[in-house]
Amino acid sequence: MRHGFVDTRHGQVHYVEHGTGHPVLLLHQTPRSWDEFRDVVPDLGRDFRVIAMDTPGYGASPAPAEPWTIQLFASAALDVCSELGLNRVALVGHHTGAVVALEAAATEPDRVGALVLSAMPYVDAERRRAVASRPPIDHVEPADDGSHLVQLWRNRAGFYPKDRPDLLERFVRDALGVLDRVEEGHRAVNDYRMEDRIGLVTAPTLALCGELDEFSLPSLPTIVAAIPGARSEVLPGTGVPAVDHVPAQFAQAVRAFLRESGAA
Repeated sequence: MRHGFVDTRHGQVHYVEHGTGHPVLLLHQTPRSWDEFRDVVPDLGRDFRVIAMDTPGYGASPAPAEPWTIQLFASAALDVCSELGLNRVALVGHHTGAVVALEAAATEPDRVGALVLSAMPYVDAERRRAVASRPPIDHVEPADDGSHLVQLWRNRAGFYPKDRPDLLERFVRDALGVLDRVEEGHRAVNDYRMEDRIGLVTAPTLALCGELDEFSLPSLPTIVAAIPGARSEVLPGTGVPAVDHVPAQFAQAVRAFLRESGAA
C-alpha cells in the first residue's frame, strides 16, 4: 500500500492506495481513519484501484478550523477524486462515511458510478429529535490519572466482539487522535438533512449492514425505497464494526455489487 497526501479546499488529506483498475474510494466512520479499512484495501485492491482516505480532522489529515459538516467532508472527498484524476469513481462509505458518500453522490452524480452505503442510519427530522436527547457517544472528560482512556474503551466495548480486543484497540487509537472534537462527526451526521438529499442520488446503490447492527439495520428498507433501483444486503454474524470484523465478507459483497452493477 502506498501513502500520500493531496491538497483540498479544506487542507491536506492523507490517503492510502493499492491496486489498479476502476477506482474505488473508501470513507470511514467517526472517529476512525483509513485504518478501519486496513484489511479491505489489499483485498479489493486485487481487482480495483482502491483509495482509503482520512476524512479532514481524522487520522493523518489535519483538522479544518471551521465547523465539521457532512458537506465539508463530502467536498473534501470530491477534491481528493479530482486531485487523483478520478473522473468516475465508486464510493464505499461506512456509517459516517456512508453519509459522506451519499452527499458526494448527490452533489456530483455524474462522477459517481456506484455507491455502497454500509451501516448508514437514515437521518430525518424524527431521528434528529431522538438523537438530541441522547448522551454523547464517545466524549470523555480528560482525567489526570488517565482513567478517561478506560472510559473511552468501555463506551465502545459493547459494539465489538469480546474475542477481538485488537479491533477495539484500533478504535481507541484513532479516537485519541481527535479526542478534543470527538463528537463533531456524530453531530455532523445528525444535523444532516438526508431526507432532502437522498432523492438526488442516481448511482446504482447497495445498502449494506451487519445482521447484529441494531442501530442501522432498521434503516435499510427506508434507504432502499428512497433511492431508485437500490438494493440491500445483510452480512451475517457481525454488527457495526463489520468493515474490520469481517473484512473478507465485506470486500466480497462490495466486489460482487460493483461487478453486477456494471460500475466496475
